[in-house]
Amino acid sequence: MAASEIDRMIQLLARLPGLGPRSARRAALALIVKRESLLRPLGEALLRAAEAIRPCSVCGNLDDRDPCAVCRDPERDGHVICVVEEVGDLWAIERSGAFRGRYHVLGGTLSALDGRGPEQLKVGRLLERTAAPEVSEVILALGATVDGQTTAHYVAERLEPLGVSITRLAQGLPVGGELDYLDDGTLSAAFRLRRPA
Repeated sequence: MAASEIDRMIQLLARLPGLGPRSARRAALALIVKRESLLRPLGEALLRAAEAIRPCSVCGNLDDRDPCAVCRDPERDGHVICVVEEVGDLWAIERSGAFRGRYHVLGGTLSALDGRGPEQLKVGRLLERTAAPEVSEVILALGATVDGQTTAHYVAERLEPLGVSITRLAQGLPVGGELDYLDDGTLSAAFRLRRPA
C-alpha cells in the first residue's frame, strides 16, 4: 500500500464521528496489520452496506429492507409515534428498551443558521401518518437545544388540529447525576418538571 493510500485512509477515517487524526491513524494501522482478518471483511461489509442500506419509506430509519424492522414489527404499539431528529436518536431510544411504539425521523431540526426550514424536514409525512385513526399520541423526542425546542414548537402547532395528544420527553436530572455538576438550565428544567415523590 503506497503512503498516499494510507494517508487517504486516515483522512477518511478521521471524518467519522468520534475519530480525530490520532485515532484514525491507530485505526488505519490496526486495519492494515490485520488485513486478512479485519481490513478485507470490513471493506466487503462496507460495499454491501452501501448497496443495500436505505431509508425506510415509512419512518425514515435505516435498514436493508423497506419497510424497516421496526415498522414491520407487529408487536409495536401503532397508537404512539415518537418523533426524533435523526436516525441516531431512534437507535439510542431502541437501545434503552424504553419505547415500543412507532417512530418518525424528521431528518434534522429547523435552523436559520444552517438554512434548514420546514420544507427540508419530513413534517408533511408525519402529518399524514398522524392522521391515521389508530394514532392517539405523538411524542416529541427532540433535543433540548434552541433548534430542537423551535422544531418541537413548530411540529406541535402543525399537529394540534389533528386532535392527538402531543407530549415531550421530560428534562432534568440525569440518573446518577450530582447536583453540583449540573448546568443551570438542567437544574431549572428539573425544578419546573418536578413530580410527586
